[in-house]
Amino acid sequence: MNLQVKEKMDDEKNVTLCIEGEVDVYTAPKLREKLLPLCQEGKTVTVDLSKCVYIDSTGLGVFIGAYKMQRGTDGKLILKGMNSRLLRLFKITGLHEIMKIEESAQEDGQP
Repeated sequence: MNLQVKEKMDDEKNVTLCIEGEVDVYTAPKLREKLLPLCQEGKTVTVDLSKCVYIDSTGLGVFIGAYKMQRGTDGKLILKGMNSRLLRLFKITGLHEIMKIEESAQEDGQP
């Protein structure tokens, strides 16, 4: 599956990246290319994962890299719109404890 990464500037310091598709070993470089520079600039970056259906370990690595990069700036990294499968992945790996995740009120029935 292909990956779409759409960038929406909310204002000078706030940007939203809408991720659609799968983040895996083949598509992660596309996400990295968009996400890391924004985190390096000290922006508040909200990543909307409501249309993301899959993330593998390479994709998790991109988010870890972005998290580490933004820690050295005044920026923030916020993940939102995860389905229950993606949220479970972040909980299993413990990343939910260090990253800001806005949980969706809508559940898709997955454990």
